[in-house]
This record gives sequence, C-alpha cells and structure tokens, in this order.
Amino acid sequence: MGEGQDKLDSQFDCRAAIFSACCGELRMRQSPSIVPDSFDRDIYLVLDDFGDRLGWAWPETDVADTDRATVIRHLLEGQYSSPVRIVAFNPAEGRSRDVTDDIAAELAQACADRGETPVSIADFIDDHAR
Repeated sequence: MGEGQDKLDSQFDCRAAIFSACCGELRMRQSPSIVPDSFDRDIYLVLDDFGDRLGWAWPETDVADTDRATVIRHLLEGQYSSPVRIVAFNPAEGRSRDVTDDIAAELAQACADRGETPVSIADFIDDHAR
C-alpha cells in the first residue's frame, strides 16, 4: 500500500481515538435476521403484466397474502390483471422454484369445478395448464 493509504489509515485511527475518548467504545449492534422464523414456509409471488405502458412487475403483496391458498384465491378473484409467472421460495431453506404450471393446473381445476373462468386468468391457464 502506498503513502495515500497510510494517510487514510492514520486519519481513521485518529478519528477512532477521538470518538472513543468522547463517546466511549464503538460496537456494532447485533442486527436481527431479515428472514424471520415465521418464514420457514413457501412464499408465493405473482409476476403480473400491466400492459405495454407499465410492463411486467411483481406487485407489492402483504406478507399474510403470500401462501399458496391465498394466491390462488386472489387469482380466482381477479386481483391480478394478467399473471405471467408464479414463483415460490423458502428463505429459511434457501430455495426457489417456478410453480407456474402447478398453479395453472390447480386454477384450471378450480375453474372447472366452478363452471367459470375469470377473464384475468383465462390466458394464463391456457398457456400453462397441462
């Protein structure tokens, strides 16, 4: 390392000594995990197509609405304008997977049972249900 780095190190040491003298010891606080224990489950997010002007986006979703059953219910209720893809991930296990086809098949069955298919998911089911 050169003279410039030595000068920076010296300035840092000086500032640290001044801070320590006037404010006490500097310690990093233990930060909580950004993955709460309650997230040891699959979380489902829907990629939605908002049209040519706005494009594709992952809509903001309340944490309580990210389980499989709620996402399926929201899709059946038309809360997504034009779903493109659905991804499930489990932060505690460090894994993710594309569940688009699985959800489309489940939606197709639910629509068959109800006797109607919401317009907002008709193309999604046609494109992905097998």
